[in-house]
Amino acid sequence: MIKKFIIALGGFVVLVLGLGAVKATQIKKAMSVAHVQPAASVTTYDAREIEWRSYIKAIGTLAPVEGVTLSADAAGQVVKIGVESGSTVKAGDLLVEIDASVETAQLAAAQARADLGKISLDRAQSLLGNNTVAKSEFDVADATYKQAMAEVTSIQATIDKKRIRAPFDGRVGIRLVNVGQYVSPGSPLLPLQKLDPIYVNFSVPQHQLASLSVGQKIVLTVDAAGAGSFEGAINAINSEVDAATRNVTVQATIGNPKEILRAGMFARVEVELPNAESVVVVPATAIAYASYGNSVFIVEKIKGPDGVEFLGVRQQPITIGTARGDLVSIVSGVKAGEQVVTAGVFKLRNGVPVQVNNAVQPSSNPAPKPSNT
Repeated sequence: MIKKFIIALGGFVVLVLGLGAVKATQIKKAMSVAHVQPAASVTTYDAREIEWRSYIKAIGTLAPVEGVTLSADAAGQVVKIGVESGSTVKAGDLLVEIDASVETAQLAAAQARADLGKISLDRAQSLLGNNTVAKSEFDVADATYKQAMAEVTSIQATIDKKRIRAPFDGRVGIRLVNVGQYVSPGSPLLPLQKLDPIYVNFSVPQHQLASLSVGQKIVLTVDAAGAGSFEGAINAINSEVDAATRNVTVQATIGNPKEILRAGMFARVEVELPNAESVVVVPATAIAYASYGNSVFIVEKIKGPDGVEFLGVRQQPITIGTARGDLVSIVSGVKAGEQVVTAGVFKLRNGVPVQVNNAVQPSSNPAPKPSNT
């Protein structure tokens, strides 16, 4: 009985050892085969060299080429308002009329005295020619007539001051007086502004002054005016630098035929500099930002441990320059024509295989215009 048990135990031990040897052989064989990592799906972009013009960016305020708040030159009661608020007017149009009935009557009396003085002067001149009157009498008649004409001119000027007319073509704002209201000299009546063209005033640091010149092109964007931009040109550069801010004020003229732009609006200004530079650009999504340095993943053929080539990525440290829209310029690290990963960067590491799928790609627009949400 014991002998049979020993034989059975020995057979079991042999079986276990055999199975262990087979399993060890399988594990060793599996370990000898190189592990193949599945390829990661990525999108790519061919780095390209383009010319970028440099810009000076500033914040500006719109101002009218001509703009005033018309006021009363003489006291009196408003008897007529010749325009509606917001209407356009031409130079010379009557805007507001103040009561001048007293001055009109005074003008008629002064004109009558002037007419009489003219008759007296003509008579004295005729008699002087015949040596009938003394020269002194002629001088008195002449002075009397001139005094009467001066009085006519003075009263007429007072009447004209009570008829406020548009000094230039423009658009009237909201009037500040009503018919029947009494106004004093200097009382504001209504604003008037010329909006086409329109000025934009902005400031730039003093070290950028050498890059500016009259006639230089600018591009203006205004949030209140909706999508789109407006082009103009610099028409004046201030002759002095602000001692407090070390900035210089610049003024540019913008065409505004539809009067979309209004005085006082906030505006973003870009001044185009004359010199362009060639830069290598990639989308901003291609850059892996890190505290120890930025990098991109370049797609290229890589040779594996078994000598077989596959499509993989190489992590390349880079130095980035300026950004413009969705694109970033690369100062060093990437050459034009190299294929960089633009989506899926976060899941990559150096040397891993990839599969390129460019059916859907991130935006790479240097001047994107996202919808206002």
